[in-house]
Order: sequence, then structure tokens, then C-alpha cells
Amino acid sequence: MDALLILGGLLLILAGLVWLVMRAFGTGLLWGWASLLPPLTLLYVLRHWRSARQALALSALGFIPLVVGLTLLASQDSQRLHALLSLQWLQPEVQALAELAIELHGELHGQPFAPQQGELLGTVLSLREGQDFFARRELVIRLPQPVTGALRLDVLPGDQGPLPEIEVIWLLPEQELPEARRLSHGYTLHLNLQPVPPNKLAGDFHLVLPARFKTTLSGRVELFSDGLRYRDGKVDRHVDSADTLAYVIEDYLQRRFATRAVQLGNLPALPLPADSLELSVDARVDGQAQRLPIRLNKSASRGWAVEADRFAPLAEPSAPQVEAAPVEAASSQSVSRPLDRRLRFSLEGLLRSPSRYENLAMRVSTARGSMAEGRFQGIDQQGRIVLRQRLSGSGAASYAWHPEEIGKIELLEP
Repeated sequence: MDALLILGGLLLILAGLVWLVMRAFGTGLLWGWASLLPPLTLLYVLRHWRSARQALALSALGFIPLVVGLTLLASQDSQRLHALLSLQWLQPEVQALAELAIELHGELHGQPFAPQQGELLGTVLSLREGQDFFARRELVIRLPQPVTGALRLDVLPGDQGPLPEIEVIWLLPEQELPEARRLSHGYTLHLNLQPVPPNKLAGDFHLVLPARFKTTLSGRVELFSDGLRYRDGKVDRHVDSADTLAYVIEDYLQRRFATRAVQLGNLPALPLPADSLELSVDARVDGQAQRLPIRLNKSASRGWAVEADRFAPLAEPSAPQVEAAPVEAASSQSVSRPLDRRLRFSLEGLLRSPSRYENLAMRVSTARGSMAEGRFQGIDQQGRIVLRQRLSGSGAASYAWHPEEIGKIELLEP
């Protein structure tokens, strides 16, 4: 509706201007040529108002649907209005350099297929043509199992069992929503993909669907194996993906706690794209479970980063220095702390540094008078101290106490 109003208003304005020029030529040949120049057109309107007023009224009438159409467009799609007024549609489209080397020959649903994007994430392989929200043409292959490393797969039309599901998607120019067709057997598929550092798979691709699908593709493909993108050998932090945010958070935690022993848990569902996010992140740092609130911001210069991140980069480990002086390192450790950890053992020290006492034998006496021995397994998510005791045969028993339930705890090994 907004496009029709804008177009109708422009046509009325144009018709009024043409009528005005015709009236000027009717007045005189010199006035007709002069009316083609805007300043002299205004002079003609002032000198011959009675002759020009009807054409001028028609042009003025065209501004009514034009303004109404622009107002509707601004309320529904402000970005489209900005692109229209800034004349971006007159500029030639700049083709971005392809990130992937995809060389496929054939057709998808009877049309040439030239995908620019390809991914293999978990069990889903996708090849996509077009940069819009809905692809012009897309091929999706859902594998029975996740892929780790190389992938070699051969399927023939007569094969049975758990086979990959093929989905063909296309969007015609006159359609608002794409169409899709799926099949789970009766096709020919050959995949031979090898890992390419840092995060790609590349190799041969061959697919032939039944005749009614009008789809035959053959050639070589290159696919991303995760959501990370690299620029000059480094992770591009400007990319909106869960893998990018996981990389940023893990790097932040490593520098914050000065250790590379960081295992990040699964991130919650992320509303991407966005400019800022607030998350509660679960991670294990040096064997200890942590739950940390983190706020992420995205800037044009740095990309995604954790707010108030001022921690220095981690120093690279220097293996030769450790090997050159093993005796000196051992002697310095013996001076800095006692060899027998039982001398300074306490419940408070255990809660403060549980990783220091993992898998050591302990004896616990509860406030109710019961007693148990076993090896320390760590502190669970409820904050309970866990001991594991081996029973006769191959059995084992686990005990867990809250700190306030423990009357006395003893370390039985140095």
C-alpha cells in the first residue's frame, strides 16, 4: 500500500509538470524552452499564473499521497525509507569476496545453483545461495550422527536404514515465503570431506535426486565446521554467533583467573544479532564449579568484548626453563609450602581450595556422631563435600555433607 501511494504521488507530480511545460509552449516558443529550466519555470508561473495554476494544482495534489506513503513506510520499515531517501538503490551492488571455495555444477529445482555460504554444524550440512533472511535457493542435508573430523558418505537409491534427510528449498521472485521438499531415501549422495585448518571441511560433493525434484549437483565444496570466522589468522569478534561469544567468554575467564584450565558450560539461547547481552555463565575453573554474571558489549572497533575487561593476556608457558632447572623448582616449592598437607588442613582451607585435596583419603565425623572414610571427590553444585568409598568387589559408595553438618574432618594422607 505504501509503495502504491508513493508511486501514485510521483506520477501526479510528474503529470502536473508535463502539463505546465505544455502550457508554456502554448504561450510561446521561448517560454516553452525556458520552462525546462527550474528557475525560469518559476518565472513563468509568476508571469502567467492563470495559465499555469491548473497544472501547478495537479502537481500539488500529488504531494498528498506521496507524504502519506512515506509516513506509512517510515512507521513500518524505517531502514527501507532511509535507503530510499539516501539513494542507495542507485549505487551499484558491491560483491563481497567469497569466503568459501565452492565449485558446484548442476541445478537445484531446475535452476542454476551457485551457493555462497556453506556450513556443517553438528548433524546439519547446508549450502545457501543469497544473503537475505530467506535464501533464494538452499540445500540442507541432515546427517544421522554428528561429524567430528573427516566425513565420507556414500548413499545409493536402493539403500535402507537410517539415511541422511535431504531438503531442497527455493524462493521465487513473486513469493514472500519459500517452498521446500524433503526425502529420506531413493537418491544418490557422495561426500568426501577432509578437515582444513582452522575450522573448515573441503572435498568432493555429488548429489542426484529423483527426476521430479530437478536437482543434480556435482563438484567440490568448502564448509565451515563451526560459527567462528577468522581475519588475519585471528578470530573475528564482530561475527554474531554463539561460538564467537563462547570464545570471547572463555578467553576472558582464562585471563581473569590466570589459568588455561577453563571449561565453559553450554550458553543459554542468545537473541542474536544484538549490541549487548547479559548472561549467567557456568564454568569449571581449575576444577571448581563457578557461576558468573557477565555482560557483553559489541563495538565497531573491537567487536564483542566483556564489559570492564582489563585483564592482561596470559603468558605463554616456557617449557625449556622448566626442564633446565627441575631441582631448583622442586626446592623452591619445598621452601614455600610444607610437604605434609595434614599440618595445615582445615575445613575452611578445603572449601577455599578443593582442587588441592582431590582424590586424597579423608575421615569425616558428623555433628550427629556418624563417621565415614573415603577419597575426596570435590564439591558438588549444592556446595556439599563428597567422599567416595570403595566397597568389596567392584562396588563403591558416595557420601555428601553440607559444611554445617560436619563436626570434624581429617586428612589421612600427606
